[in-house]
Amino acid sequence: MLKIAFQMDPIDAVDISADTSFDMAFEAFSRGHKVWVYQPETLQLLQGRVSARASQVTAMKREQGEHATLQALAPLSLHDIDVVMVRQDPPFDMAYITAAQILERVQPETLVINDPQAIRDAPEKLFVTDFDDLTPPTLITSDLSAVREFRAKYKDIIVKPLYGNGGAGVFRIKPDDGNFNALLELFEESYREPFITQQFLPSVTAGDKRIILLDGEAVGAINRVPAKGETRSNMHVGGKAEPVEMSARDQEICDRIGPVLSERGLIFAGIDVIGDYLTEINVTSPTGVQEVRNFGGADISALLWDWIEGRCSEH
Repeated sequence: MLKIAFQMDPIDAVDISADTSFDMAFEAFSRGHKVWVYQPETLQLLQGRVSARASQVTAMKREQGEHATLQALAPLSLHDIDVVMVRQDPPFDMAYITAAQILERVQPETLVINDPQAIRDAPEKLFVTDFDDLTPPTLITSDLSAVREFRAKYKDIIVKPLYGNGGAGVFRIKPDDGNFNALLELFEESYREPFITQQFLPSVTAGDKRIILLDGEAVGAINRVPAKGETRSNMHVGGKAEPVEMSARDQEICDRIGPVLSERGLIFAGIDVIGDYLTEINVTSPTGVQEVRNFGGADISALLWDWIEGRCSEH
């Protein structure tokens, strides 16, 4: 029996039919492990010891509203926990980075997934640029003149925040779009960080493939198809999940990045592929495991806990 703490958004507010963190916690609880949940803002670092105000889960079932029975919040030493699952949603901001820095203090006695140092060193839209030959032309800058030059070259482009998530703030600018300068002004005023300009990939209309990797190996995939008239395929904004088979190109991409993920301790990751191009590597709280299973694919939560149990037994 393992003692497991989930660093996640409030569990009572999740959609249990789709939420990956709930699915992971449910699988762990069903195996007889002890499960706690806590929110990152309750983390405490005192004289080198890390704790959090956490609730132990005493019952779980797949019934919305009755899905998790929790004890009252109480201090929990994360040095006494076997596994910490880092699963809160982005944004990837200084609060997220600080939480990762604090969690580094519980290693190696506690297994943290994903490795907190690797998380803070691998922002999802920056990490992908380590594989430039797999990605569409991408510019990361706050220099507006550079963005204008990029648009002049590639014509049809996407502009999005560097640390956004869920499709928020993603804009397609077509060659004849007169809103380009106004959009640049908005981004300049709204974000201190650089933002991303990327060549638009027309193949997104056929879907944005989410591939889930476990310890560097692809274990499942779904296709997310944008709603009619929409550029974004995120399910948060109306994208529809569909079953999909991995192509030879998908496998090539996974073979390239998988060993890097595994070496860095990014055990559970989700990549986004549009057509033949890798567009993001998600290492904070990748989703999609329930959709994969619902379409007849692997039970990825079960595979994850098989892996974790094996890893913990070795140590």
